[in-house]
Amino acid sequence: MSLNQLTSNEAIALEEKYGAHNYHPLPVVLSKGEGVYVWDVEGKRYYDFLSAYSAVNQGHCHPRLVKAMTDQASTLALTSRAFYNDKLGVYEKKITELFGFDKVLPMNSGAEAVETALKLTRKWAYEVKKVSENDAIIIVCENNFHGRTTTIISFSNDPEARKNYGPYTDGFIRIPYNDLNALKDVITNKNIAGFLVEPIQGEAGVYVPDEGYLAEAYKLCKQNNVLFIADEVQTGIARTGRLLAVDHENVKPDVLVLGKALSGGMYPVSAVLANDEIMNVIKPGQHGSTFGGNPLAAAVATEALDIVLDEKLAENADKLGQLFRTKMDEYIKGSNICTLVRGKGLLNAILINDSEESETAWNICLRLRDNGLLAKPTHGNIIRFAPPLVMNEEQLLDCVHIITETLKEFEG
Repeated sequence: MSLNQLTSNEAIALEEKYGAHNYHPLPVVLSKGEGVYVWDVEGKRYYDFLSAYSAVNQGHCHPRLVKAMTDQASTLALTSRAFYNDKLGVYEKKITELFGFDKVLPMNSGAEAVETALKLTRKWAYEVKKVSENDAIIIVCENNFHGRTTTIISFSNDPEARKNYGPYTDGFIRIPYNDLNALKDVITNKNIAGFLVEPIQGEAGVYVPDEGYLAEAYKLCKQNNVLFIADEVQTGIARTGRLLAVDHENVKPDVLVLGKALSGGMYPVSAVLANDEIMNVIKPGQHGSTFGGNPLAAAVATEALDIVLDEKLAENADKLGQLFRTKMDEYIKGSNICTLVRGKGLLNAILINDSEESETAWNICLRLRDNGLLAKPTHGNIIRFAPPLVMNEEQLLDCVHIITETLKEFEG
């Protein structure tokens, strides 16, 4: 076996033997990507309909991102924050002006950014809102997915994420998603510091809340001096047809969490944005990261944001998303295997008419793979669809054809 010319079976066998089994990948081994396409080691081409969980919004190996990364990598990659560098300030100016905040705190992964937002919110509660120390509470939603750190899984209700990882971190109240009455019932507690919410619950199966939910939740936060924290790691950077998903309801979060497509999938880059009244509670030495804000990350993220704007990816996602849902709705009218399509922009999901324990959705994804399109189930009977935002209408319609023809194989 040559390590430079592995077959799919050989590559899978290596991962199975030497890698931790904390993922259950679809059996396809990818070796190349360009735009909306990926190729396996045998040379077969596929449409990528997952985009690395929405990290590759700008498409695989976008030439501008490749150039930005290689140019910077050959110049200066890491200084740590012990010193200034010539890229970070440029990036900080770009991202804060784009999203309308005073300050940004750069991190690496989405989970790190969420953890940062939680720490920031608690510190604000003690130093600005004057909550008694160690009494701050953050409201979260059922079926949330904000990452897999110990603190984050402490407020998850997913048994796969939680079981046998305790003891858990206190300081959270979990309420039903998309339920304003549940929020009203708890938000008046004087110890409530923040409300952490996904504008669309992606990992839970692309659950889109009722129109007006986010705007009303934001008003409740303002009335009770509670920070509205939007986790836009998956929904942000044009995925839902707006630059941010909260933009659909004209909500301006107090704390904004970004990641994934902030680097176009080229490098781990995440960020927490807030205004001075909130961000200035963190002083030197109180929070940080060796790699957060490094020159390579800053150069790549700056270019990634410019590509989204220059290529009008939010507008494209909005248009193609409406077309996708229209076409899938037409198919569903005569289907007994697929009962629902939901989403915004190019973050969508279909519901398979089967139990979560069934393998039908998994088997459909295997057949989609055979037919040239890659997607993955979530929660057993939901298939999430999130192609790169550089997709065009002809490609989207080709993908709809692949999806509907594949579903027909499972009808009856």
